[in-house]
Amino acid sequence: MRAGGARVSLGPVRGRVRRPVRARWRPLGRLVHAAGRGDAVSRHELLSVRGRTVAWVFPLLLLIGIAAGDITTGAFEIISWTVLVPGVAAAICGVWGTAAFALLALVVYVMADTVWQHRDETGLPGLVLVALGGAIAVVAAGYRVGGERRMLHMRDIADTTRRTVLRPLPVGFGGIDHAAVYLAADSVARVGGDFYDIQPGPHGTRVLVGDVQGKGLGAVETAAALLGTFREAGYHEPDLATVAERLEVRMVRHRAHTTALGRSDGDRFATAVLIGFSPGLPDVVEAVVFGHEPPMAVGPRGVRVLPVVAGLPLGMAELAPTGRSGTPPVHRLRLAEDETLLLVTDGVTEARDPAGVFYRPADDIAPAVAADVRSAAPTRLVSLVRDGTLRHCRGRLADDTTIFAVRRTSDGREPGADG
Repeated sequence: MRAGGARVSLGPVRGRVRRPVRARWRPLGRLVHAAGRGDAVSRHELLSVRGRTVAWVFPLLLLIGIAAGDITTGAFEIISWTVLVPGVAAAICGVWGTAAFALLALVVYVMADTVWQHRDETGLPGLVLVALGGAIAVVAAGYRVGGERRMLHMRDIADTTRRTVLRPLPVGFGGIDHAAVYLAADSVARVGGDFYDIQPGPHGTRVLVGDVQGKGLGAVETAAALLGTFREAGYHEPDLATVAERLEVRMVRHRAHTTALGRSDGDRFATAVLIGFSPGLPDVVEAVVFGHEPPMAVGPRGVRVLPVVAGLPLGMAELAPTGRSGTPPVHRLRLAEDETLLLVTDGVTEARDPAGVFYRPADDIAPAVAADVRSAAPTRLVSLVRDGTLRHCRGRLADDTTIFAVRRTSDGREPGADG
């Protein structure tokens, strides 16, 4: 069972380190992802150098080229092409910039008739055409800039929503080093159904990573409901199994509520991984897997998938066989102090190359850690998987993507010490 992703078995990984390939693809993957967003910000980024816009260069070069062509050739009236200049400016410059190019195009056109005089005058119709084209371009630029401002406003709202659902986590929160990368497949919404959080408490530090089935604001609402329950139950409940049961109940209640409202997402479910770091147990971790990809442990000894049995997703406990609990069991597993837990959603495991081959994160992780054990650190590990995912799918994400890595801090703080 999954929430939009397919399970991928990760067996032994062999091969040599491919640093030159990875270094070569990293900037390309980021560029493809930025350009693929198609929003105003990505366009401004691509038309800026050191924070300064260079959009004006393109219509200026076009105007210079038209003027030079008109001077050097007299076969036909190239100067009438100046009407294209404000049109190009309207697509990439601001309103005032477009107005300036409209006026400049008009001036250059008049100069061709009154100063250069290397051929017959073009006459009033051409002048009217350039003036009218400039005016239309200025109006079009105004509409475009207004639309971009509304888009940026919606982006700010989406970012605020994301920060509310996926709250910022302090460094070393709960005695845990952590790093996260979140990439929304919906470039407009910028927020989806993936969720993660860390909750320290008197019974240790709990970690939750999951993926709500479906997309849109309904998925975001479901993720927020689950995270709210996790933050309370993860702090107060001494038993991780009870935390898991609370999450299941919350999912069922939320689904019943949306059904009562007559919404079409009443059958929504979520996959998740619930992790518990207990005080005084530096080499043990507890895990509950709700139909999700099992966590991977990454360390100096390589990459391994934790041996857990994935139960039913959240919200589907009623489908469990009679006489069996619908909540997945709690697994107590060995995790060395120098190992990092890597948890990913199906945006990673469902990433495909042009040939349709699924991405295998271990193919990149194992050789990188073998070459430099520092690659197992959470920050470097999530960057490695992010770059590998974007490289593999050529920047075309099929689903929301979360890459989350956690391990105990090296300063000896107990999990849950931050309370």
